[in-house]
Amino acid sequence: MEHQPDRLRLVIGSDDAGRPYKDALADDLRADTRVAVVRDIGVGDQSRAPYPRIALAAAEHVAAGRADRALLVCHTGLGMAIAANKVPGVRAVTAHDVVSVRAAVLSNDAQVLALGQGVIGLALARRLVDEWLAHRFVPGASAAVKLAAIGDYERRRASGAAAGRGR
Repeated sequence: MEHQPDRLRLVIGSDDAGRPYKDALADDLRADTRVAVVRDIGVGDQSRAPYPRIALAAAEHVAAGRADRALLVCHTGLGMAIAANKVPGVRAVTAHDVVSVRAAVLSNDAQVLALGQGVIGLALARRLVDEWLAHRFVPGASAAVKLAAIGDYERRRASGAAAGRGR
């Protein structure tokens, strides 16, 4: 499928604690005209995986350019965000209100949203996902300078680690 920049390619995943919301949100996303494709990476009826494996796989899709964004669900959203943030170039957040979701996209270009099924109700989760889809980061925005600083740090760390392995 050719990528249409105005429609998002999404990956969605959860652990067992977030699966009911993940399944409901995946159905919503598939029906949303702002979304080109939704790839569900688990868990499902036949699959079980700890949250770090799901979060890292989703973040790798984003980092590799196979997805524009990822939506992750676990009990609190915290573990998923922590794990996804380990992938260089990925910015993941946990949010429980629309102001934070909006800032995550507009000010931080966060490509990954992690939600907590044990923390918020499904109606709020749906509202947060709707807000998340409504915004796009503007590369020329003042926040771009801050994001460049994060990227510079990641590159320095990666090159330092590579240099250390060569000893």
